[in-house]
Amino acid sequence: MDIKRFIPMAILIGGLGVAIYFDIHKLLSFEVIGENYGLLKTYIDEQMALSLLIFAVVYAVSVAFSIPGASILSIFYGALLGTWISGTIVVISATVGATLVFLAARYALNDFLKERAGPWLKKMSDGFNENVISYMLFLRLVPLFPFFAINLVPAFMGVSTRVFIVTTFIGIMPGTFIFASIGNGIGYIIEQGNTPDLDTLITPEILLPLAALGFISLVPIAYKKLRGQKIT
Repeated sequence: MDIKRFIPMAILIGGLGVAIYFDIHKLLSFEVIGENYGLLKTYIDEQMALSLLIFAVVYAVSVAFSIPGASILSIFYGALLGTWISGTIVVISATVGATLVFLAARYALNDFLKERAGPWLKKMSDGFNENVISYMLFLRLVPLFPFFAINLVPAFMGVSTRVFIVTTFIGIMPGTFIFASIGNGIGYIIEQGNTPDLDTLITPEILLPLAALGFISLVPIAYKKLRGQKIT
């Protein structure tokens, strides 16, 4: 076995371990964010281009290392940068981070699993890839599964890098811009010296539209089953 194949995945796992050890996820809280809001807002006004670059790198790294709190970062970016700028940065950065995890997993374990899993993995992979775009969009749109898990599973299913990137980029857009929009409003709350409530995120008004979009993405599969023929 070529140990070098596991180096990228080991780096990502190591990064998560370091983040957990130093409780990095505790920095991604409304309390900490609120305390530093004014300072960051001033820095952005003075160094806009550099700030956007830093925010993009931080988000991509947090996704690549699977650090909890990405949703809060999306909201915080919305509070600092507004809906459209923050949403764009998050979509691009999250796609980059997710792709790094996907590539590392595929490079490390894909061949290893195929050699040992037998025909059942190939059968499952073939079924998944037959409707890969619909399945990937569903997984991205519906907030039922951990983001890091959706980055790993396609690597073992033989999903192409291009399809993974495109479906990730498109699939995370609705949720990202919803969170960014919430952040845009929460920025006003922080500026008033109040602390936003995390329960703001867990409402039917947010979750139901995402679930609806996710199920819409499965329509091509249902249509194919009903017609009994392959959709091209």
